[in-house]
Amino acid sequence: MSDREIIIPEAMRPIIERAGYAPAVKVGKTLYCAGQVGRTPDLQVIEDPEQQFISAWENLRQVLEAGGCTFDDVVEMTTYHVEMSKHMAAFREVKNRLFPKGLCAWTCIGVSELAHPGLLVEIKCIAVQRT
Repeated sequence: MSDREIIIPEAMRPIIERAGYAPAVKVGKTLYCAGQVGRTPDLQVIEDPEQQFISAWENLRQVLEAGGCTFDDVVEMTTYHVEMSKHMAAFREVKNRLFPKGLCAWTCIGVSELAHPGLLVEIKCIAVQRT
């Protein structure tokens, strides 16, 4: 018997239908979260950079919560950035406001593009449930 569980927050069911991937997979107490981006519940990209970053963090929070975790449980995070030098200050300000500082390993990678035009960041992480 496998302890692998597919995690799909209710608000993200359209992602499964459109893109065919799971927002997260939980194995034991470890939650592997797919990259989260800043879009609306109907999958529209948010144009304003700060609001897009806030939405990406909120989407990640929803995935973590559906898997029984919180931001405090994140042990590793990778962020992918389009035009990183242009948007990093705003991204970091939003991150520092919403995500606990210094609790996980974090790697930032600059990329030329993400899955949909207009996306500026994708946040991927691994969390380990503490309880």
